[in-house]
Amino acid sequence: MCTQVDPCWNNRGMCATENPTDNDNSSLDTSSHNNALKDSTSHSNPQNLTNSTPTNSHDARIPAPQGVIDQTPVWDLAGSSYSKYRTLSAILPGLSSALGHPVATATQTDPQTCQSALAIPRVSSAVVILVDGLGYFNLKAKREHAPFLASLLGDDSSFAEQDKTHSLRTCYPSTTTAALATLGTGTCPGLTGMLGYTQLNPRTHRITQMIKFKGAIPPADLQREPTVFERLSAQSVRVSNVSLPEFKGTPMTEACLRGADFVAENKLDKQAQKVVELAGQPGLTYWYLREVDKAGHHYGWFSREWAQALEQVDNLIHTVANSLPKGTFLCVSADHGMVETDLTRQIDIAKNPALQDGIQLVAGEPRALMLYMKKSASVDAVVQRWRQEVGKVATVMSKQEAIDSRLYGYSTPRIEEMLGDVLVYCHEDVTIVDSRFQKQPAMQMPGVHGSMTRLEATIPWLTMLTE
Repeated sequence: MCTQVDPCWNNRGMCATENPTDNDNSSLDTSSHNNALKDSTSHSNPQNLTNSTPTNSHDARIPAPQGVIDQTPVWDLAGSSYSKYRTLSAILPGLSSALGHPVATATQTDPQTCQSALAIPRVSSAVVILVDGLGYFNLKAKREHAPFLASLLGDDSSFAEQDKTHSLRTCYPSTTTAALATLGTGTCPGLTGMLGYTQLNPRTHRITQMIKFKGAIPPADLQREPTVFERLSAQSVRVSNVSLPEFKGTPMTEACLRGADFVAENKLDKQAQKVVELAGQPGLTYWYLREVDKAGHHYGWFSREWAQALEQVDNLIHTVANSLPKGTFLCVSADHGMVETDLTRQIDIAKNPALQDGIQLVAGEPRALMLYMKKSASVDAVVQRWRQEVGKVATVMSKQEAIDSRLYGYSTPRIEEMLGDVLVYCHEDVTIVDSRFQKQPAMQMPGVHGSMTRLEATIPWLTMLTE
């Protein structure tokens, strides 16, 4: 099966926060995984990291709002209804045009049209806030916990309806590594080479973790697309990235956001103050907030902890909006949304020999998998076998089908070499794991993303011009 995809819909999947300490437990155990399937009957012994294991208990859950369980894939809802100018990759080209220094990219070749499609006025100072993990439908469902952001949604109160004035589409996979590179370069994963939480390093033929670039190709070599920040800085435009000190100079920052002046602050209130101060100067200010995503991964987005994280972020953004200099353009978006998993529907490759047959390595994440095959295996046979086993709860396609449909956007042979031979993305609240190589916390994570349901793939676009 091969479905044509809008070439700019290039990021949809489960995300992991960039925090080097918070998300190691969500990774594949690549040390054991890279000896993958030499002995398909031997199982690694996953660590029981009780202190950091997310809870999947619903004891502290807030009931799911009406319509949440209907997670119709955005593939069907938005595949043709969003233009390429209303996607994550259009944000920075549009802002560059609004600042009077238009930056065209390999896929967003008309920044002025991006500006018009996103309704960005001509300004001298702009602030873009990226709230990791805050999907458009997640926000709509819990809008009572975010009164300021809800005010920017206006009358857009029906959960089931999708107001394209206040929403955009992210890329595939809908995960932070892919999405931040898509945002930063204004392109797509098929060009940036940021293809998922884990992926193949074709030089070593090993699986690498892309948050910290463990065993990966160096960031400047892997991700060769110039960032919009670099292009603006080259035109003497001020570009500032406000974030935690631990993110300064990391491989993820260098791959996705290089070119901006890094402004480090440990505390969120200090970060907010810096954003306001910087916005008093002409140029572009970028602020990344991880709190919502972090709470979602550990507790699920139905949880009180997630609602509290949303309240905290809403208060911060409201404070900044009230303090920004007159005439500043403020926009709030996200890299992806989140789904609540049902562990009773989880599929474990380790427990199904048919899913192991012909597979050498498994990468990606539980909602969006890349399967790398043994040399002796047939792609068609693996695709058909996986469709037979999981086709009712996931879409399975070959690498060539993914390339032809531009699942990852436009791509180059260098990047295509890194893609899995078979790609799988999950429907509804299903996850696919491999207990031989993944750690228990990753498999039990209550909140995930990476696939194409509307909860994951639709992101907010909330804007205001300060008065």
